[in-house]
Amino acid sequence: MPSAPKTQYTKSGDLHIAYQVTGTGPLDLVFVPGFVSHLECQWEHPWSARFFERLGSFSRLIRFDKRGTGLSDRVGGIPTLEQRMDDVRAVMDAVGSQRAALVGISEGGPMSLLFAATYPERTSALVLYGSYARRAWAPDHEAGRTEQEWRAMIDTIEKGWGEGGGLDDLWGPSAAGDERYQQWAATYRRLAASPGAAVAVMQMNKEIDVRPILPAVRVPTLVVHRAGDRVVRTEQARYLAEHVPGARLVELPGIDHTPWVGDADAILDEIEEFLTGTRHEAEVDRVLATVLFTDIVGSTERAAALGDRKWRDLLDGYYALARRELTRFRGREVDTAGDGFFAAFDGPARGIRCAQAISAGVRPLGIEVRAGLHTGECEVIGDKVGGIAVHIGARVAGLAKPSEVLVSNTVKDLVAGSGLSFEERGAHTLKGVPGEWRLYALMRAA
Repeated sequence: MPSAPKTQYTKSGDLHIAYQVTGTGPLDLVFVPGFVSHLECQWEHPWSARFFERLGSFSRLIRFDKRGTGLSDRVGGIPTLEQRMDDVRAVMDAVGSQRAALVGISEGGPMSLLFAATYPERTSALVLYGSYARRAWAPDHEAGRTEQEWRAMIDTIEKGWGEGGGLDDLWGPSAAGDERYQQWAATYRRLAASPGAAVAVMQMNKEIDVRPILPAVRVPTLVVHRAGDRVVRTEQARYLAEHVPGARLVELPGIDHTPWVGDADAILDEIEEFLTGTRHEAEVDRVLATVLFTDIVGSTERAAALGDRKWRDLLDGYYALARRELTRFRGREVDTAGDGFFAAFDGPARGIRCAQAISAGVRPLGIEVRAGLHTGECEVIGDKVGGIAVHIGARVAGLAKPSEVLVSNTVKDLVAGSGLSFEERGAHTLKGVPGEWRLYALMRAA
C-alpha cells in the first residue's frame, strides 16, 4: 500500500479543515466524502487506498475531512449544509484550484449539488455516487426513509459504532466475511467520529432537502448507483437524474454502499470515462507463479465452540505464524478471507516447504490446516494476482485432507530433483476448470 500523503490545513471561517492532495492528472477533482471520513486512515486498507490511487491516476485529487469529522476541527452542534459547502471552497482556494470536478459520495452529494449550483464557474463537472436530494420520506418523496427506518439506523449506529458487524451489513455487506476489513472499518469509524457525532450527522442528514435547487445545476452531471444499495435506494438516483438538467444515470450491479467495497473498478471506470472521455485500461502483466491456499479444518465448528474473542485470538496466532513462514520462504501475501490465507511464490519448492511449515507450526495452536498449490501463468494487476491458475490453486486446496499439502501435477513435475516426494491422489475434475487434473499429496519426512 502507498504511504499516506501529507495532511495539510486551511481555515474555513474559524475552523481548520484537513486536506490532502495526490495525483498529477490534468484535471482537478475534489472528493466530497459521505457521512464521516478520516484522510489518513483511508490509506491503511488496500481497497480504499487503491480507490483513491485510481482517482489520482487521471486527476489532481483533492480530499478533505468535513468539519466535525476526521482530522478537521470538531464543532459545537451540527454545521449547516451551507457551512460545509464553504469548506469545499476553502480547500479549493488553499490548493489554488480555480475550477474542479466534484465527486459527491452519499451525503457529500447534496453538498456537491449546492456548490455546483452556487459556483458553476468553479465546477467543471459533477459526479454523484450513492446519493440523494432528500434522505427522509415525504408524501411527495416516497423513496426516502421512513421515521421507523431512521430510528432503526440510528439505533444500529449507537449500538455498533466502533465494532464490525451491523453497520457493515448495511454499508458493505459483501465484505461481511472479511475479518481484516471489518477490523479496519471499525477503527476507521472510531477515528472519524464519536458515536454521538455520528448520530448527530445522521440527524442532520434527515433534514437535508436540496430538491428545489436541482433545476439550477447546469454542469455536466453523472449519477452512479448500485442497484442493490441497502443504504440509499435506487429510486433516489433516478430522482436526481430526472431533475438535474441533462444528467446521465448509470445503474450498476451490487449491494454495497461504500464505493471501495465490491466492484470498485466498475464505478471508477464510469467516473474516469465521464470526466476524461476515455475508459481506464487495466495494466495487466502475466507472470508464472506458484499460488498457495491454506484454511483451517473445521473452522465453523471451532469458531462456534470458542466464541468470537477466542476465535479471533486463534486466527491472529495462525496468521502471524503463516506470515513468519511466508517471510522465511520468500513468499508474498496476496489476501486473507475468513480463515483462508492466499500467497504467491516465484518458485514451487519454496511454496511447498512454506505450506509444510505452516501445517506443522499450527499444531501447537490445536488446529489443523489443509493446503493446496498450483503453478501457472497468473494475471498481475496492481498487488494482486488472478486468473485461471488462481482458481485451480483454490480448488486443489479444497480437496486436501486435514494436515495435507496437495499439489497439481504441474507443481510435482516442476520440483523434480528437489528431494520432495509425493503420493498420487488420482484424477479430479475441478469445478469451473476444464479437463481432468492429477493431484498429488506431499509425503511427510520419515
